[in-house]
Amino acid sequence: LGERFVRATAQSLRAAPRQSPCTGRPATRPASASRPVGPSPSRLCFRFPSHSKGTPSARFRRRENLRNAPPAKPRAEGERGEKGRRAGPRLCESEAATMESLVLKLYEIEAVKFGNFKLKSGIFSPIYLDLRVIVSYPQVLRQVSEAMWKAVEGNCSFEVTCGVPYTALPIATAMALDHDLKMLMRRKEVKDYGTKKAIEGHFDKGQTCLMVEDLVTSGMSVLETLDALTAVGLKCTDVVVLIDREQGGRENLKSHGLNLYSALTISEILAILSKHGKLSDEIVKSVKDFIAANKVDKSKQAADAMKEEAAAVAKPKRVPYEQKASQAKNAALKRLYEVMVAKKSNLSVAADVTSTSDLLALVDQVGPHICCLKTHVDVLDTWDEGVAAALAELAKRHNFVIFEDRKFADIGNTVVSQYASGVYKIAEWSDITNAHIVPGPGIVDGLKQVGLAKGKGLLLLAEMSSAGTMAKGSYTEEAVKIAEENADFVIGFISVNPGSWTKKCANGSFVHMTPGIKLQKGGDGLGQQYNDPKSAISRGTDVLIVGRGVYKAEDPKKAAQEYQKAGWEAYLSEL
Repeated sequence: LGERFVRATAQSLRAAPRQSPCTGRPATRPASASRPVGPSPSRLCFRFPSHSKGTPSARFRRRENLRNAPPAKPRAEGERGEKGRRAGPRLCESEAATMESLVLKLYEIEAVKFGNFKLKSGIFSPIYLDLRVIVSYPQVLRQVSEAMWKAVEGNCSFEVTCGVPYTALPIATAMALDHDLKMLMRRKEVKDYGTKKAIEGHFDKGQTCLMVEDLVTSGMSVLETLDALTAVGLKCTDVVVLIDREQGGRENLKSHGLNLYSALTISEILAILSKHGKLSDEIVKSVKDFIAANKVDKSKQAADAMKEEAAAVAKPKRVPYEQKASQAKNAALKRLYEVMVAKKSNLSVAADVTSTSDLLALVDQVGPHICCLKTHVDVLDTWDEGVAAALAELAKRHNFVIFEDRKFADIGNTVVSQYASGVYKIAEWSDITNAHIVPGPGIVDGLKQVGLAKGKGLLLLAEMSSAGTMAKGSYTEEAVKIAEENADFVIGFISVNPGSWTKKCANGSFVHMTPGIKLQKGGDGLGQQYNDPKSAISRGTDVLIVGRGVYKAEDPKKAAQEYQKAGWEAYLSEL
């Protein structure tokens, strides 16, 4: 009864053909037919929905076809079916039309711009390629990765891929996902903690790697990645890019044994945009003239590289302490450097004990191995002029300077009193003190009023070693600015990673003191983060401040000797 009903219904509906969204075949239903059909004698209720299930007749035909059809043959990625559909990402039928569509899209999202742009080299260009924006357009990103895949597919063989940081990383990722490729990632800045790897991902030595880059001008970024990949035992012979700027990069890479495959060239981009009326003949000519006039000269490039290498050999990685001493504008700073050189020590011990007698005993033990003693007198159980005199005598006997870690943070008028008078009279016995810049430059003016005439020096807290510190970024930049404006009194900074600062110090004599140093990295559970001597020195530190690693050691004198040796060897390795 059901089948007879279906056949009868289908026969009556053939007068008004329509397309079934499910089968893609013509299906029929009269315009006057309502969707719900009344109950049949068998108490069944049929509906003619417009969604993917189709009409009852369509469902019946589909069921019969599936029952009688041979087993479906699986299609590989990219293989076309009988109706021309592509398994995986769909592309236009014509390769030329696909590339034109891609170029127009890149122009539309301003990944390709025309105007007057200053390049990194300082010259001005009439064209600018900003392919970083494609990450905001998933379909364009997929088109880009597919175009690059087509450029390299069947032309070379490889076992892994690696995107050149940073713009090419999402492109390489999209290509890997669409074509089931094994991908690696190169770190541009290798971390000095964790695994310290330059190449992330799993691979075997001897495997062949395809490098993926967004564009190539001279090919230098590709060659940097080549060095990192070959250093871990990978073989590289091929590079794929979206755009070849046609400025000599292909030839440069060829001279290093690399084959370049590009989806597009600048000439092709200009031709497509001109064809579609996006560019005038004048703009096209200006870009072509620029490209022709700015070809990469490999011989000149090699000569420049040799000059840079020679300069790097001639110039030390860091300024020696002796040279910093000769440049110092402050008496306390000059003396500090002279002590460091004489004792071959860049160690400052933070004697954060609470007993005055323990403090004096500790200082006598570690004094021969330090250049600077850091104190917190406000934690001591007793203090008077006798204690101050005893500290000064020990500093003279063992030849070190005293740094009272007071961290002044009040307005200028208040810090004058805090520094010069009160119970501690800090300016009388300490060579160096420090301050926050939160109140502004007025705090320096107040402290200078007391300390400059006495030959004292001031450190500014530019960074701190505690987790979650807010002393970073613009705060650090302002500290540098204030220091340079007061170089007669400010001698440097409490810092953590001065080598990473965006605003570099014009005054090369400033000293960088870094707290939180231990022979092994870690933390104390209260936010203090530790660095080892070598990593701290490599980041631009001059003086290593060690606290618990010395005063809580079973043998503080021996611990101080170990830190002195480690710190000085780290310094010498940087010269």
